[in-house]
Amino acid sequence: MKIKVIVHKAEEGGYWAEVPALPGCATQGETFEDLLKNLYEAIEGYLEARAESQDKVLPKEAKIIEIAV
Repeated sequence: MKIKVIVHKAEEGGYWAEVPALPGCATQGETFEDLLKNLYEAIEGYLEARAESQDKVLPKEAKIIEIAV
């Protein structure tokens, strides 16, 4: 999966980033490397939370599976 991220330089130093495809998903880091690590965690957490909330509204006969592409 490829996700576009907008990276900004923070006025107080470091970086912050937002993920337009995932509303409300944003993070920051003191260095660019910290930012990338935090981005992976933020995106993974966002997608997990979204999947859990969808589990609650699925019919009992439906199931969610994970695939890698």
